[in-house]
Formats: sequence, structure tokens, C-alpha cells
Amino acid sequence: MLLIAAARSLFRLIALFSTAFQGVVEFVFMKARGRTSVGERAEWLHRACSRALRRMKIPVEHSGEIPASGLVAANHLSYLDILALSALAPFVFIAKKEVRKWPVFGWMAETAGCVFVDRERKLDTGKVNEDVAAALRAGLRVVLFPEGTSSDGSGVLPFRPSLFEPAITAGAQIIPTYIGYAVSSGSVAHNVAYWGEMTFFPHALKLFSIASISVNIKFGPTMSNLVDRKQAADATRNEVLRLAEIYKEKPDPSKMSA
Repeated sequence: MLLIAAARSLFRLIALFSTAFQGVVEFVFMKARGRTSVGERAEWLHRACSRALRRMKIPVEHSGEIPASGLVAANHLSYLDILALSALAPFVFIAKKEVRKWPVFGWMAETAGCVFVDRERKLDTGKVNEDVAAALRAGLRVVLFPEGTSSDGSGVLPFRPSLFEPAITAGAQIIPTYIGYAVSSGSVAHNVAYWGEMTFFPHALKLFSIASISVNIKFGPTMSNLVDRKQAADATRNEVLRLAEIYKEKPDPSKMSA
């Protein structure tokens, strides 16, 4: 069993890195044809992530309508969140600056035009808000992880209101979104969620050794006419909590067959 699990993990890592290399080649050709817009980079990431998860045999299901534009506010568990959302459609991501350092995922996020924010620097947040507002005005889908960090998935952390400001000022729609995982062995908290002092390669080896990993993304109803960013953060989090409860009504993933 250990040998099978190790082989499975190696297969998925090879699939991930080979797809990333293919993405590098594609991006070089894109750049050779001239400047690439944020939307074109999001399309590139969509294609790469869709291929990667298909090759890694990690299915992504969704319920609710995939938004055509607006601010998608989602809970945050793992580096897989970015791949799973991007596999569904082209998205532009707002992420903490630490994501830049993640192997493969950080490079892909930066190349795809991800907006990185240093939450400790107020001036940086202001610049980020300008970039996000521009993307929203251009009619793009922008993903925000308003918890500010990843967690073990046992709950939904409070949402930080500052990065809701561009959606409020632009009058853009906000779409509460819940990302859930099911695994055939282990647990989401310890095998999927990437948080605390975890390091990438030991975590990835353990995660990718699991026989069955699936992602379920729930898009909630569009929220608009919110008065300010504080109300937006609170109302959106409440809806994400509701979506989380709906997800937890599904059969216990631990009872899935390996």
C-alpha cells in the first residue's frame, strides 16, 4: 500500500510539473506575439489548471452559476484552491505576498497577473485596490480570499473588509463562494489544507498520495447594493458559512472507499 501511495504521489507531481513546463512554453509564445492583457493571462492560467487537474485525476464539481464578472469572495484552504477555481473559468486572483514563494503555484499565479498584497503595509493595500478596481471595470472575474490566510477548514475565519472597497466603489457584484474538499483517506484539515507551519513538498507528497481527491465549489447568489466594505465583508461571510453548512450535509468523505 505504501508503494502504491508513493507511486501515486510521484505520478501526480510529474503531471503537475510537466503541465507547468508546458505552460511556460505556451506563455513564451504568447509573449513573443506582443503584450498580454490581464484577461489573456487569466485565460492562459485557466487552460493550464484545467489540464493539470485532469492529468492528476482531481475532479472539480461546482453548483451555482459561474459568474461572468465581479468579485468572487471565497474561503481559503490550500494551494489547490487556485487550481480548482481556474480550472472552471478564467479568474484573476488577489493573494497574500507569501504565495509568490510557493513552488510552481507562486510562479503560475504571478505569471497569470495575480495581484499580491502585503497586508502589513497600508500603502500597498491602496495600490492593490486600484489594480482590483481596474480589473473589475474591465469586466473580469476577480477572486478574493478575504480571510487573509489559509486555514484547516474547520470553520471560516472573519473576513477582512479592506479589499472589498474596490467592488463597493465600482458597484461590482460580489459572489460568495465556498470551496470544499473530499478525500478517501486522511482528513481535509491535515492532508488538503495548507496552513500554519506546513511546508510545500512534504505536504504535497502526502496530499497527492491519496487515492481519491475531489473539489466541490459552491457559488452563492450575487450580492449587490451593499453600503460599505464592512457590511460587504460581514454579509459575504455569512453567506459563505451558509454554503459551508450545505456542503457538510453531504455524505461523510471519510466513508468513501479508497
